Amino acid sequence: MPSTSAVPALLPTYAPYPFPLVKGEGDRVFDDRGQAWWDFYGGHCVCATGHSHPKVVKALADQAASLLFYSAAAALPVRDAAAAKITAFSGMDSVFFCNSGAEANENALKVALLLTGRKRLGAFDGGWHGRTTLALSVTDDPKITQPFADSLTPCLRLPFGDLAALAAADFSDVAGIILEPIQSMAGIKTATREWFQALRAKCDATGTLLIFDEIQTGMGRMGTPFAAQFYGVRPDLLTSAKGLASGVPMGALLMTANVASKLKGGDLGSTFGGGPLACAALLATVDVIESEGLMGRASEAAAWLRKELKGTVVEGVQGEGLLLGLHTPHAAALKKHLMAQHILLGGSGDPQVLRLMPPLNVSDAALTALVAAIHAFAKP
Repeated sequence: MPSTSAVPALLPTYAPYPFPLVKGEGDRVFDDRGQAWWDFYGGHCVCATGHSHPKVVKALADQAASLLFYSAAAALPVRDAAAAKITAFSGMDSVFFCNSGAEANENALKVALLLTGRKRLGAFDGGWHGRTTLALSVTDDPKITQPFADSLTPCLRLPFGDLAALAAADFSDVAGIILEPIQSMAGIKTATREWFQALRAKCDATGTLLIFDEIQTGMGRMGTPFAAQFYGVRPDLLTSAKGLASGVPMGALLMTANVASKLKGGDLGSTFGGGPLACAALLATVDVIESEGLMGRASEAAAWLRKELKGTVVEGVQGEGLLLGLHTPHAAALKKHLMAQHILLGGSGDPQVLRLMPPLNVSDAALTALVAAIHAFAKP
């Protein structure tokens, strides 16, 4: 019997664009009418190597034709190769593969609680780490955390980038402290290298594990493999997802040898984590980033945008590499104007900041189109 329910088959989550997308190619996506859109949103910072990069597509097709899936019950050469590749790329020592950024953060926080025996976590004002239970405990977004307040783990919360507050804080009962090296959802907020180094020193002194949530800052986006290299600070645990496999769902919890050596078999696990398709996509993604010089491209494109946007409605360009925030009091009107010019970008928790998170191989044509459209914007 047909359903008489009035609810849609697909549960609504985010408000979608007012058109469906049917194709992606490089730094452009195409709607169902065949119209092209410059993509400075990247599916929310996911499409690191562009849409349907030929090397990634071929790697997926070849892997699907040979072995579509097997769990960790069997050793897989492609999984071993992916682990070796991402640990070398990140500068970490060992990796646990999972399926998403939230899952990577959940496991990082779980490891911190497990290894220290402490019952409290640490995080920062404006941080956004996911919707699973431990991730919600450290996320600063009351509209999604408040309904579950009674189920969340106690969390010490500090102002992001504040040296004095950091020095005064008591970490003695904090198992692990997690942060986005650049706070994306909060409006592309940054901190100084000095602050990151002070945080590392404080964690060393108190036995608190330092967790970098590099779901958005990683995979070459800041002009370095991860923000850890950019700021010169090595965390105990580092999480990655989004651009990790060019859009194939994948998460990774990377860790130092000191952390990995304290975990035993069965402490972590996932049926689909490290599946053959995702691992093949990861290998192709890192290959593209390295062989096509995309980290250099990210830095070069960011420098060009900062220069070309001077004197426009954009009063400041925040962030690093190709994780940028355009600060303007006319953000809503500018976003509407850019949509009319077939340019996609993101908003943020700061109503005056628009976010740019394009593919790392964003073309000169796309950058020129964005700058021209911003120059042409008439203030309301």
